[in-house]
Amino acid sequence: MSVVVSAGLSEAADPGRAAAEATSQALAGLGGAPCDLCVMFAGPPYLDDAESLLGIVRAGLAPGALIGCGAGGVAGGGREVEGGGGLAVWALSAPDAKIEARHLITRPADGAIALGGLPDDADDYGESMIVLAEPTGFSAEALLIHVNDVRPGMPVLGGLASAARPGTGAGCLFIDDEVVDNGAAVVSLSGIEVLPCVAQGARPVGPEMTVTEAEANVIAELASQPALERLKQVIGELDAEERELATEGLLLGIVIDENQPSYERGDFLVRPVVGVDPARGAVAIGDRVRVGQTVRLHVRDADSAGLDLAEALDARVEAVGSAGAAGSLLFTCNGRGANMFGRPDHDAGLVADAFGAPSAGFFCAGEIGPVGGRNFLHGFTATIAVFPSE
Repeated sequence: MSVVVSAGLSEAADPGRAAAEATSQALAGLGGAPCDLCVMFAGPPYLDDAESLLGIVRAGLAPGALIGCGAGGVAGGGREVEGGGGLAVWALSAPDAKIEARHLITRPADGAIALGGLPDDADDYGESMIVLAEPTGFSAEALLIHVNDVRPGMPVLGGLASAARPGTGAGCLFIDDEVVDNGAAVVSLSGIEVLPCVAQGARPVGPEMTVTEAEANVIAELASQPALERLKQVIGELDAEERELATEGLLLGIVIDENQPSYERGDFLVRPVVGVDPARGAVAIGDRVRVGQTVRLHVRDADSAGLDLAEALDARVEAVGSAGAAGSLLFTCNGRGANMFGRPDHDAGLVADAFGAPSAGFFCAGEIGPVGGRNFLHGFTATIAVFPSE
């Protein structure tokens, strides 16, 4: 199957002109091939008349399926436009693939969360998913838990919308020919390979430790010692630089897939320590944990985040082989960018350099991607959907 990807980026002040420019660039990059999927990311200045924006993109590309969202910042062509002033349009031609766009919703149901909009048969979910979710009313975690259970190993990538239409207070979503401010815009893909690339922007420090007592997200004991006491010991044994980083924000990495001889960067699901109980010596983290899991302290800074992404991209370049990548979609945290790295275009530039192929993306209010074969919602992370050429 011949896969073609193209992308366009505009910073024009006029929304109609921006949409026309980005669409024209994406159309030219397809070289006459049909657009089977369009993904668009629009900054706040363009969302006042989102329907017109969508109409221009659809008229130009005539996509078989379309999803998109409001974005606090966008990326394309190795560049990042932060502060909301950009519009990016990404186009995929994959004639042999099955591609379906859906509008999903979540709602409370008998003390749980019910999902609406998915096919009745999990086999119809596709082989991979791209998810753009409204952050205030849609439970991305509920969707990911469900997919992990019924379609184990199926990669889900994407992010939470980071810009709203004026007066709505909710993230703006595009789904085929509709503009909505609730749920999630989801595209299911089959018959086309999508390689996930996840960089959580942190590095492991100190020793590995086994959880010996825990309930839900609270760890009472690490290596048969009170968890808080053990973490203090580990921090005290770090070098001065690592100690300083640990005190700025304590992170714990949890091994998801224990079936390997050793654990390296990328094998851990990184979560913040969100609370401590000095009386019990317990610590609470931002995810559930169980007895027997292996954990390790992590630290995060610009150097760690850059190295983590570079190593993750190197692994994916090797995976796509000599044929290379047709293109990629980048979902990066709105806490990254120039604010973290001290210069513009960091993540988008690394992605462009790695694959030498068209790419587009946006700055998310939360990023979605797999770790250890299971899908999670992340923060301060860059997740990339890589589309091999063959």
